[in-house]
Amino acid sequence: MRFAPPNPLRIADRASGLNAPTVRSYNERLVLSLLLQSSGISRLEIGEKTGLSAQTVSVIVRSLEQEALVSKGEAQRGRVGPPTIPLSLNPEGAFSVGVSFGQDTANVALIDFAGRVRYHAAHLYSSLQESPAAIAAKIEDGLLTLPPASRTRVAGIGLAVPDDANTGGHIRKLLGRDLADAQANIERKLGLSVYIQNEITAAAGGESLFGVARSLSDFLFFYLGSRLHSRLILNYQIHSGRSDLSHDVGLLALQHGLKKHGLALSDIGSEIPAAAGELYRQWQQACCQQILASVRSLLGFVNFKSVVLSSYAPPALARDLCDRLHKELPDIAFLLGANTTAPKAVGAASLPYHSRFMVQ
Repeated sequence: MRFAPPNPLRIADRASGLNAPTVRSYNERLVLSLLLQSSGISRLEIGEKTGLSAQTVSVIVRSLEQEALVSKGEAQRGRVGPPTIPLSLNPEGAFSVGVSFGQDTANVALIDFAGRVRYHAAHLYSSLQESPAAIAAKIEDGLLTLPPASRTRVAGIGLAVPDDANTGGHIRKLLGRDLADAQANIERKLGLSVYIQNEITAAAGGESLFGVARSLSDFLFFYLGSRLHSRLILNYQIHSGRSDLSHDVGLLALQHGLKKHGLALSDIGSEIPAAAGELYRQWQQACCQQILASVRSLLGFVNFKSVVLSSYAPPALARDLCDRLHKELPDIAFLLGANTTAPKAVGAASLPYHSRFMVQ
């Protein structure tokens, strides 16, 4: 319930006129969002896709260049006409930090404006003092890896937090009972805005902003962590349903089984250890059945062509799962998420970008 959207407002309650700065801000966000989805496009293409005049596009792009948010590529000369100059988001233009809270560790990830992970650390709860100050200190460690000049370009901090039902004692002690208090404490300590989102929704948002789903408007998202979670994305909007359903066919079940054979999750590679062969096949079958059941039930009334599987699991394991799922449903593209290093923390780090630079 903490992450439920606010009740709809009457249009008259939220309506306001648009002045010139508001329109310009919207158009800047529109251009940045377009560059995120279509890196390397020219000013002419931006004009064609947005309907903005050539002069307006030039003014906006020049302003974004001066703010170091956009960078030019090398001019490309065609057969006729003037050369075109590809434009892209400048990776050094902004930075953001995300924090997620796993079974045993808190992950801190710092990403640049292109979504690349510049810093990642996993901190065992047993190594942290149980207070928001401990989280703030670990975030600060990540920020200090940036050159001093870049620290002024940090857009904010995102926290990916589990629902109440999945919040363990360590996480409660770290964040306290009231998320608003934790948010205020970290903001006061670091002087940066803090954004909070449900952890699975944050992971889906990160994959949509920087990952394999950046060009997809409609897809079904699965997060394979300790348990299996899902989100439905339609017209770029993330839907979580009334309750955060999860299934006990995630990696925790596999890890428990592997431990009995003296193995760990990292031992699963392109070749499966002989001692765990049958155990792995049974787990894979159970996980596939659950994913396929969810996909088939949704296909009965929602049209989508892609499924994204996000996980921190060994790449060979996740690829094997996608291949097996595609054989069962060949008309659906099963895509492996691009954010494999702490996907929930990277998703949390994308929250400030959504809020500050992208069209809502």
